[in-house]
Parts: sequence; structure tokens; C-alpha cells
Amino acid sequence: MTQKRGDISTDEDRSTLTRRRLLQAAGGLIAASTLPAYGASSAVLSQGAKSASTVAPDLTGRLAKYMVAARDHSLTPKVLLDAKHRVLDGLGAIVSGARLRPGDLAIRFIRVQGGIPEASVLTTDIKTSAINAALVNGMCAHADETDDVDPLTKAHPGAGVVPAALAMAEREQRSGMELIKAVALGYDVGCRFVVALGGDSLRVAHRDVDGPCCTMGAVAAAASLARLDETGMRYALSYAAQQVSGLYSWVEDHDHIEKAFDIGGMGARNGVTAVIMVQTGFTAVSDVLSGKHNAIEALSAQPHAEAIMADLGSRFFVSETGIKTFSVGNPNQAPVDAMLKLRQQYGLRPDNVERIVVKLPTDGASIVNNSPMPDVNCQYLVATALVDGAVSFVNSHSREHMTDPQIRAVMQRVQVVGDPKLEDPAAPRSGLVEVTLRDGRNVSHFTRFPPGTKENPLDTEGMNRKARDLMTPVLGAKRTEAIIQRVNALEEVANVRELIRSLMTV
Repeated sequence: MTQKRGDISTDEDRSTLTRRRLLQAAGGLIAASTLPAYGASSAVLSQGAKSASTVAPDLTGRLAKYMVAARDHSLTPKVLLDAKHRVLDGLGAIVSGARLRPGDLAIRFIRVQGGIPEASVLTTDIKTSAINAALVNGMCAHADETDDVDPLTKAHPGAGVVPAALAMAEREQRSGMELIKAVALGYDVGCRFVVALGGDSLRVAHRDVDGPCCTMGAVAAAASLARLDETGMRYALSYAAQQVSGLYSWVEDHDHIEKAFDIGGMGARNGVTAVIMVQTGFTAVSDVLSGKHNAIEALSAQPHAEAIMADLGSRFFVSETGIKTFSVGNPNQAPVDAMLKLRQQYGLRPDNVERIVVKLPTDGASIVNNSPMPDVNCQYLVATALVDGAVSFVNSHSREHMTDPQIRAVMQRVQVVGDPKLEDPAAPRSGLVEVTLRDGRNVSHFTRFPPGTKENPLDTEGMNRKARDLMTPVLGAKRTEAIIQRVNALEEVANVRELIRSLMTV
């Protein structure tokens, strides 16, 4: 007799089933004896082990509906301009990073992987899958410390969102305006996801904020450009949430290679992967943000789930990130600015400076104090500012310059101190530089908001100037200028492939 799938008809089958039930029962007894029951202890709840009912129902659905509608929303002139600035800033980071070791290794890695030619690896002749392109361009975007930073979450949204959006826009042949809206959406979703998890809570648990920010930001941007419907958005969010990862251990990376993957490449790849899986027909859990075993409570001990929807559509994170004027780690922006101002104002030189004390918020000081990476090491960058009167892109990444005897001598006079008094949520990346001169005088400068922050923003010409500095050595002056002008009018570009072509080798 033909048996239906799942029927139990033989002694062997019955024996297997019996053993399985015995093992399940034993496992249940062990679990009951070792795990605290929900509601049995207030300490359990305070650590985030809450029932799904603590998150408002169908948070995923509300976000998915907004993500669909955002494609048709008009952006204000300010948000439109800010989004174009972030696209240009991201392109500058990718192009310059492609010639640094992390970018070079990423390009070499993907060159042998092959892949259907859907999207481009910028500055090369490589066309590969959108997933591969997002990975490489994302690593290039954070190969140096020139990509933007969100002051609230301290994440780097542009390193994940812009590469993912470029790859998907090229694959789907979308317009410049669609790219702009997708980038704005990606910043909103990625940064809000970190706020919902709580950045400080993540770091206490040895996790990084960039994995969640860039993965969820990248999936939002890519899903917008794929024109997914509400169900598709739900599924894509679920596949992205399953890929959220990232350990804070990148602070021990001496070469900035894993850091480039952790902060840029991984999130961009994750987001594009999730969207293409859904496009292919993959189904998924429909409420990963507030359903049973949801991502918010799984990833955070102190979740604030409603932060994902707070002010969505009226507050735009793409207008809030800091665009770096120096290609150095974000905590160094303020002290480098302060050192250069003091040098100019008081005629400071290596031979008339006795001692330099740099005071930073404690979390920033722990990252940059004697870091092995030149573009993160505060002592090196402050010494370079004093000796050279500038911190160029080349010198900020130069280990040779870092070993120069004059630079090393000044570095020995620089002390970096974490100061709790500077831990101001309204100015999380401020810096105070105090200089003792050899004639006994003491001078100081406090930079509360470095140039490029939302409180001290770059205008379009300032953004263009930064892009020229980053891209001209790689692409040449003529091509760089053409790219800048095209991005400045990105809303008029009919097909993003027109922009991408100008960023490839010929």
C-alpha cells in the first residue's frame, strides 16, 4: 500500500519516533530546571528577556508601509541637497579607498569570484553581481576614515547605504532621483534601528553599531530601488535582520582591513543579498521586528522599539550625519581642527611647544589613544597638524610619515585624556586641546562641533572641494569635475548607469 508522506507504519519508524519523544521530553526537563521562568524575576525583564507583547504589534508592517510610500514622497530642498552631498561623499570615499590596501584586497578578492555582470566595482573594469559589487564598494567606502558618521548612534551609515544603493540602482537601471530617495530612506532605517537597539547597550555587550546600521540601512535602500511591495519589504527586513552581526573587536584591527569589511562591506552585501533573495521568490517571517522572537528584543538588553517609527518622514538622518573634513577617525575631527586653529592663532611650532593635552569624551579617547592605525591615532594626527600645518589624505594614512623622527618626537609630548565632562549627547564628538608653550604660556581651543557636522555644515562648494581632493588622484581632474557636476544635479540623471560609467576605468 502506498503511504502518504509522514505516515508511521514500520517498527523502525515507531522506534525512531519513540526515541525522539524521549529525547524531547528529557530536553524539556533539563531546560525547565536550568532556565528562569518569564515573570519569575524582575532581573530577567530588566535584562531584556521580555515577551513579544512588550513591542507594539506589527512594527514590521508599519515600517514596510512607510518604505513603500517613501518612493513617492517628495523631499524638501534641504533633504534633497543633503542626500546628494552624502552620495558625493560616499563616492569620494569609495574612489579614494579603492587605492588603499583594504580596497585593493577587496578588489583582488572579487576579481576571481566572477558573477553575473549586474553592477560595477568603481575605479576598475570589473562588472559582477550586485551583491559582490556592494561588498567591494562598501569595503572601499570605509578603507579610510573619510566616510560620514551619525553623531547620535556613532555609526557610519554611508559606508553601507551608498554602495548598496549604487549597486541596486545600476542593476535595476533606476533614475538619479530614485537613488536619492533610496539613500535618504536607508539612512533613516539604519540609524533608527540602532536607536531602537540602544548603541550603548550594544557596546556593553561587545557588539558594534555599524553591523545593524549598515545592514538595515542597506536593505531599506536596496528594497526601495527594487520597488518591493509591502510583503516584499517585510521579507527583506527579515532576511536582513537574520544577517545583523558585528563585534566591537574591530578596534583591535591594526590594518583597517577587517574594519573596512565590518563597517562597510558586510552591511552593504547583507542588504543587497536580502533584497535579491526576495526578488527571486524567497518568502520569510512577516514580522521580524515585533513578532515572536523578534529582532529588537533578541539583539538588545534595553530596547526602544518605537524609535524605529519616531518622527519618520519629518526627521531625516541623512541631514544629520557629520561629513568629515579630515580623512581621520571621527573622534579626531575636533582635536585636529582645534590644533590647526591654535597653530595659526599663536604661531605654534614643534620647537616652541612643550606639551599638548587632548581631552575627549571617554568613549572617543579609548578608540584613538595610541591607536596602531595612523588615521585613527590621535597623537600622530595632532603631531602632524602641528608639524605640517595640515593633515592631508596621504599623510593621514602614511605609516612612513608616522615613523618620521620629528613626528615621533612631537607624539611623545601629546597626551590623550578621556574627560567625562565632555560627554554631552548634544555634542558627542567635541575636543579640547590644551598647549603648554616653552615660554610658560598656556593656550587652548575647544571645538564643540567640528566642520562638517550639522551644527557647522559644509556647503556645496565645501563638499565639492573634499570630493576633488579624494577623487582627483585616482580619476584625474577632468573626470572628477564631471562626476561632481553630475552628482550635484543627480535628480536630473535618467539612469544611474550614466553616472557609474564615468567612475570606471576606460
